[in-house]
Order: sequence, then C-alpha cells, then structure tokens
Amino acid sequence: MLPRRTLATAAALAALWMPEVSSGQAVTSSLRGLHGMTMTNIMASAEMLDESLYAFRPTEEVRSMGELFAHVASAQFGFCSAAAGESSPQTENYEETRTTKASILDALSSGFAYCDGVYARMTDEMGARGVNFFTGPNTAFGVLAFNSAHNYEHYGNLVTYMRLNGITPPSSMRE
Repeated sequence: MLPRRTLATAAALAALWMPEVSSGQAVTSSLRGLHGMTMTNIMASAEMLDESLYAFRPTEEVRSMGELFAHVASAQFGFCSAAAGESSPQTENYEETRTTKASILDALSSGFAYCDGVYARMTDEMGARGVNFFTGPNTAFGVLAFNSAHNYEHYGNLVTYMRLNGITPPSSMRE
C-alpha cells in the first residue's frame, strides 16, 4: 500500500498535467502541453551544447546534431502551417542554410514561436477539421500530434548523440 503522502503527491502531479476540461478545449490543451514538452527538451539541448558538438555525427550516414536541430526547426513550419490550413511563412530551408549554433537557435526559436501562435488560435472544433498533409488527408490535430511525434523522434536521436559524448540530456536532468 502506498503512503498517503505518495498518493497526495501523485494526485497533485496528475492535476498539473490534466487538460483544461472545463474550458471545453481538452484536446487542444493536451496537444499544446505535449508540444511544449518537446520544445522545452529540444531547446534546452540546443542551448546547452558547445558549438563544436553541432558538427558531431556518429556515422557519415546520419545527420549531425546541428542538422537535426535545423531539420526540427524547418519541420515546425511545415507541420504547423498544415494544421492551421495556411501557407508556411518559412522562407528558407534551415537544414541547408543554418550552420552555426546561434543561427540554428534562432531558427528553432522562430519555428517553435510559429507553432505557439498556431496553438494559441486553435480550438477543439478547428482541430477536428480535415486538412491536407504530405501523408494524405488528416485532421489538424492529427498533424499536430505527428509534429510532436516527429520532435520526439529527433530528440531521441539527440539523446543518443549526447550520451555518446558523455552528456546527460535535459529530460534526464529533471529526474
């Protein structure tokens, strides 16, 4: 049997992660929270690494750390513009044009800020509408969920790269 303090702590933590059901925007709120978690871990990783590690790649066949960050930055515009039903405002492919830590951090900030704006305008009703995406017809929520899955896929790559370099990733620092 769990001690009362453990149960109380678990209940308090669960309440912090529960979507705002009373607002009528439970799905939007849940997806916004998931996106925020991926953004926090990716941005913290990008900020903590020395610029020299941006060139690290475990083998020639895979992206470097910097290329992964730049790829994620560009992807924010593709996913979130599709979910919003609008043309992407991105004017460059960051993976091809951004090579320094400062320029890649700027690209990540821009991409995540754009998605934050899409989430700010999103409602549960809007999220359920059909949109076209490169994978085929979907809903706006399906595209936003795919974005978070994509972010976590590449955060997983980054975690492996960091561990290969003796670095504890941000998501493990909070444990």
